[in-house]
Amino acid sequence: MSPHVRLVPAALLVWAVALSGLLWSWLAAVLIGTCACLVGAVALRKGWCERSCALALAVVAPVAAGSIGLRVQQSESHPARAAANRGESVVLRAELSDRPRGLRSEGFAGRPGGVQSVIVRADVDSIELEGVTIRGGGEVLLVAPASGWLNLLPGQEITARGVLAPPRSGELTVAVLRVRGPPLRTGQAPVWQRAAEALRSGLREAATTLDPEPAGLLPALVVGDTAEVSSRVEDEFRTAGLAHLLAVSGANLAILCGAVLLLLRIFRIGPKGCAAGASVALVGFVILAGPEPSVLRAAVMGAVALLALVLGRERSALPALAATVIVLVLYDPALGVAPGFALSVVATAALVLLSPRWAAGLRDRGVPIGLAEALAVPMAASLVTAPLVVAISGRISLVSVVANLLAAPVVAPATVLGVLAAVVAPVHHGAARVLVELSGPEVSWLIAVGRKASEVPGGSVAWIEGWRGGLLLTVVLLVAYGLLKARRTRTLLAAVLVGAVLVLVPTQVVAPGWPPAGWSAVACDVGQGDAVVLATAEPGRAVLVDTGPDPAPVASCLRRLGIRRIPLLVLSHLHADHIGGLVAVLADRSVGAVAIGPSHEPGWAWEEVRRRTQAAGVELVELTAGQRLEWPGLALEVLGPKGEPASAEDENTAINDSSLVLRARTAAGRVLLTGDIELAGQAALLGGHVDLAAEVLKVPHHGSRFSAPEFLAAVRPRVALVSVGAGNRYGHPNGPVIDALTRRGALVLRTDRDGDTAVLHGDGGPLVVRSKR
Repeated sequence: MSPHVRLVPAALLVWAVALSGLLWSWLAAVLIGTCACLVGAVALRKGWCERSCALALAVVAPVAAGSIGLRVQQSESHPARAAANRGESVVLRAELSDRPRGLRSEGFAGRPGGVQSVIVRADVDSIELEGVTIRGGGEVLLVAPASGWLNLLPGQEITARGVLAPPRSGELTVAVLRVRGPPLRTGQAPVWQRAAEALRSGLREAATTLDPEPAGLLPALVVGDTAEVSSRVEDEFRTAGLAHLLAVSGANLAILCGAVLLLLRIFRIGPKGCAAGASVALVGFVILAGPEPSVLRAAVMGAVALLALVLGRERSALPALAATVIVLVLYDPALGVAPGFALSVVATAALVLLSPRWAAGLRDRGVPIGLAEALAVPMAASLVTAPLVVAISGRISLVSVVANLLAAPVVAPATVLGVLAAVVAPVHHGAARVLVELSGPEVSWLIAVGRKASEVPGGSVAWIEGWRGGLLLTVVLLVAYGLLKARRTRTLLAAVLVGAVLVLVPTQVVAPGWPPAGWSAVACDVGQGDAVVLATAEPGRAVLVDTGPDPAPVASCLRRLGIRRIPLLVLSHLHADHIGGLVAVLADRSVGAVAIGPSHEPGWAWEEVRRRTQAAGVELVELTAGQRLEWPGLALEVLGPKGEPASAEDENTAINDSSLVLRARTAAGRVLLTGDIELAGQAALLGGHVDLAAEVLKVPHHGSRFSAPEFLAAVRPRVALVSVGAGNRYGHPNGPVIDALTRRGALVLRTDRDGDTAVLHGDGGPLVVRSKR
């Protein structure tokens, strides 16, 4: 056995002990550790392998069994576990162990989307339960409202009242505490935490000189602060295989330390001075990003990668990486089941072991050295981490290697400039803004790469989720690697790949079945919200009614339909699930005007619509009943609302009933768009003797139970479109409403099951085509 792998069995053993303990029980951890110790002892005595390897296994195994088994047993038997199973209300005193992380939620009705709550881990000092104080440590996970919690820092002592709940399996946390209000008391954070937060806030403030999307991405790229990253950018980066850029990783530290080493070498500083400078940079970055477990893990991984790259001895990194795994997992056994830890270890191993060899192979085939290294790094990292990514997400990104290759040249300068801006901001805000401006083109390039890569047809494909999917992809990659290595099968594999491309590209990209030719209206699958596209006679030009709850889905739908110009964007009413995608439409398409109804409630939504349209230079107009608008091939009649507009005191139901009701005359027939009108709004239309007849009905309020039979009878639709999110918690669509439509002869289609749904002209009436077939 090579001396460079002598610690690898011990590292894998520690990892296996942690996995078994957390996923099964502490007894499993002790049993596996004990068996491994015996194997190591026998191997040492029989000489089955190198002495140092067997010795490491024999020594590390009992330490892992005892340490990890004890930690898991203490967590399982903690008094708070029993209280959590009963859902007890308690008062908790604890010290925060990391920064609160915002949980982004989609908006719905009058509730805006965004970060409404946070999760944060804390080390328990005491738990007060029915007058009894429980001490003894342990870690809890707090779920709390963003207000009062989002700006807290690690190291702060807090007192909070909440309800205990059981933790998820596979975690060392003794309980989850659900808190409804702000902390009862808070202590002061350590001075280094306050200093780090001052630097981070300085970077966030300086970044506001950029456009909103780059301004949100720069802090995420530099210090992993994703608070201002738009959900659209997150989705696009995930699809493109660039999501690792949104978290602090070993790459951040390698870039920063590499820049410091380069600078020191320019000034001809000796090896000891270079090592000291890089160490200072590493410690400083840990303080800047926050000395949380994920950052400390990244620091160790970055140091290992940097060591190998600086010394030019990739083999020396393997023992260091194995030792790192042993130390970190023994220190925090929860890392054994953390996806981020596994990705860090595997990616670092690929960086220091595979990429140099692959780069050398490319150089031997005539590829320039710089290009060879640029190709080898993303290829190695993407391929080796692919099984883990698939196990987590259930999708394979086919564009990740190219996307990472295009992104790689700008990541380093953007990171270095961002760090410099954070350091300079407290001293001179103007200088920090200049540095941010210099990083602007690089960050904008990353957004453009992620956006274009995510738009590639078939850029990601579905795969089996979970460990089975990861294992299957591992087998596929190993078989493919074996076939490539063998000369006899290399040609056969190449022929299979070419054949697959020749078959899949024409069917999935060149001549896809979506959108169908001659479509008149499309209900976009935007989740729990509305977005309906009405075609004009001019290709690429359509009217859009509502934008859904989130920017990414409506942008994707318009892209698939090939819509570039929107003469009118109608917001039926100002609830979050109808206006959430407005920013993406205004940014990506040519919009002639944005139309709203007579209601300007809720106030926060009205201000947001007004601000975004003004910033985009788009006119904001108001539609009223009786108006008629026309374009080639399309006419819109405004039928409602008939009642008084909702006021600030009104509830969501009144705002729903103030929705604009439109009837579109299209080549496929009449399409009635009803917003979210409920019983009162429907009654007002019926009482006003409005002609509601239409071949196609966009069912009101996502198919809620508030649809009157008389209203459905007046419409008499042949096709009923329900825009609804999969697994929504509102019970939409309502079964009796769907049954009533079906009994009247309507074909009911749901976006959660059918995807984007198109209506087009047919000889016997409207035809429908579903994107999910």
